[in-house]
Amino acid sequence: MRRTFWLLAICVAAVAVAIAASYNSGYVLLVVQPYRIELSLNLLLVLLLAVFVLGYFVVRLINITLHLPTEIRESRMNRRREKAHAAMLEGIKFFLEGQYAKAEKSATAALEIKESSSVTAINTVIAARSAHELRKFSKRDEFIVMAENEAPKEVTLRLITQAELLLDERRPLEGLQVLQRLHPGEVRQHTAALRLALKAHQQMSNWDAVLNLVGELEQRNAFDRTLAEQIRLNAHLQNLKVKSTDLQQLKNYWQSIPSSERKQGKLAAAAARAYISLGECVTAHQIIEQSLDHEWNQELTGLYADCLGEDAMHQIKRAESWLESHANDAGLLLALGRMCLHFELWGKSQNYLEASLSLDPGHSAHFALAHLNEKIGKPELAKEHYTKGLELILGHLELSRVRQ
Repeated sequence: MRRTFWLLAICVAAVAVAIAASYNSGYVLLVVQPYRIELSLNLLLVLLLAVFVLGYFVVRLINITLHLPTEIRESRMNRRREKAHAAMLEGIKFFLEGQYAKAEKSATAALEIKESSSVTAINTVIAARSAHELRKFSKRDEFIVMAENEAPKEVTLRLITQAELLLDERRPLEGLQVLQRLHPGEVRQHTAALRLALKAHQQMSNWDAVLNLVGELEQRNAFDRTLAEQIRLNAHLQNLKVKSTDLQQLKNYWQSIPSSERKQGKLAAAAARAYISLGECVTAHQIIEQSLDHEWNQELTGLYADCLGEDAMHQIKRAESWLESHANDAGLLLALGRMCLHFELWGKSQNYLEASLSLDPGHSAHFALAHLNEKIGKPELAKEHYTKGLELILGHLELSRVRQ
């Protein structure tokens, strides 16, 4: 449409000039001694226009000639840039597809074409990651050094990559040292750096640092809530193992855990075992009771009878109150049977143990009944329960061996 408009405009202008020239009878006299030249005004105008057009094209030709080397150089640079970008994209594509040998080859080819610092950094990172996946660790380290030399400004990309690869090789101390080379505030700004720091501390069993980092990452929504709880629970469990040999350290650490977390079944069970191993039965019972009131857990009911002291009658009453809502819990019935056996309540103990055995035939109930029958003078029954309990243990061991 635009071309048609301009064509019509030129035609109209040509017609207008032709009409104007037909009415123009003027002339121009040029005196150049000894010559006198007389021209019509229309011819002079045509000649001037021709000279202008010719001069314009001559100037354009000179300008193009002068700029030709620069344009050729820029054209070559553009072709090199396009070739480098194509090789880089190909390397990224192969890496994401898991074709690491091809990815390394493409990235190396792209590196041979000198490009900008950021493009060079990306190519070295792809090459290093590909070499790492191929277990070519010395080659990987060469690419990291190349990134440092060829793209010194791309510090974050290089260090994050290097730390991640070191952690994948289970070299956490070196990985942390690499992360520490970032700007002091930069680690806190980058979620990826915090994730890597968390992984490093997990590998090094620095559980206090793990707890601090998982809280910070959770605030940034870097983890879903379930994963954060699992990481935090594992850190608490590992810390409890470390502190279970010193009562004061155990108490201090247990009190430092938020009350909402202390009620979790697995954590409460670990803490109860630690207190029981140190002879703090009352504290262990309190932990178990608080956790069971919050959330029922069969592992805790079994622990409830592992440490019987002066408050054993209180324990029996508390366990019987739970029985009202958990009548078919074999673990609770077994715990009650063992507690009644401790207080020589033979009849109640036998009833609870037989009820537990009817719900879940386990070796613990058989051994408890064997012990009970020994106490009340029934050695044959005791022998029978010992035999059945041993048979169950041997059966479990055989099943485990077959599965392996």
